[in-house]
Amino acid sequence: MDKIKILANDGIDDSGKKILEEAGFVVITDTKSALELPSFINQQNIQVLLVRSATKVRKELIDECASLKIIGRGGVGMDNIDVAYAKEKGIEVINTPAASSQSVAELVFAHLFSCVRFLHQSNVAMHHVENCHFNELKKSYSKGIELRGKTLGIIGFGRIGQSLASYALGCGMKVLAYDPFVEKGVIKIAIEEQTPIEITIKTKSFDEVLTTSDFISLHVPMPNNGQPIIGEPEIKKMKKGIILINASRGGIVDEIALLNAIHSNHIYAAALDVFNNEPEPSLHILSNKNISLSPHIGASTIEAQERIGAELAEKIIAFFSK
Repeated sequence: MDKIKILANDGIDDSGKKILEEAGFVVITDTKSALELPSFINQQNIQVLLVRSATKVRKELIDECASLKIIGRGGVGMDNIDVAYAKEKGIEVINTPAASSQSVAELVFAHLFSCVRFLHQSNVAMHHVENCHFNELKKSYSKGIELRGKTLGIIGFGRIGQSLASYALGCGMKVLAYDPFVEKGVIKIAIEEQTPIEITIKTKSFDEVLTTSDFISLHVPMPNNGQPIIGEPEIKKMKKGIILINASRGGIVDEIALLNAIHSNHIYAAALDVFNNEPEPSLHILSNKNISLSPHIGASTIEAQERIGAELAEKIIAFFSK
């Protein structure tokens, strides 16, 4: 009997690949372009297609590839997959919702610390060795603020949002959360070998999070209507001087409204890991010194990728063991 072939078009961690190969699967990690993908899947009789954020799996590809039995997303969001259509066609769609929560939460806090202490600006300025006016820079970047005692608003209180809350509580911050599908979250804070401390956070209204928070971090999927959830009306409700962070989806923040709010000083700073036009973000976004930037790396830690690979492998093996 021929071995089942898996195409990990956006790659898979070596640990996940090893688990699958030891279970008898053939794992192909060659990256195929959108034009190459349908013919390669058909010629190789690929039954499992694994993607991350780069590869799009739309209706046209699904219709062209009758051999597919599983489409897997290494990560949380599946905006790049026509999930409902795939399921209509009898294709199993899987993802790894728990594997990257901690990594994304830590990146958010890296950006938050960077913004409140101007690290994204001072690091760039001090690399200009010939023009590093040390005393002037020291004066410019000496008005940072502390996180302790401030309020972090979390929009989207699933696994990532709740993981983020645990870091905020550990920093002595207050947490406000909004999620239309989550009434409360039980946050566990572990200290070495001790029994974890459990703190219950009840979600609040969207407007309360917008109007009360000192910082806001977004952790939601793209709405079905494709419209941003944070635009000019929502920004106007926020405190003046807020810091806004998006490590969720490009498109859920109106980037023009964001730039305008930064220009008017209503938004003090922003941090973006995702963008409207990946992989070619707006030059206006890239050149704005008040925005801390990273190239969509929220889940890109060694530990998270190992967990993602292992979780995908387990789900694939379970599916074909039925």
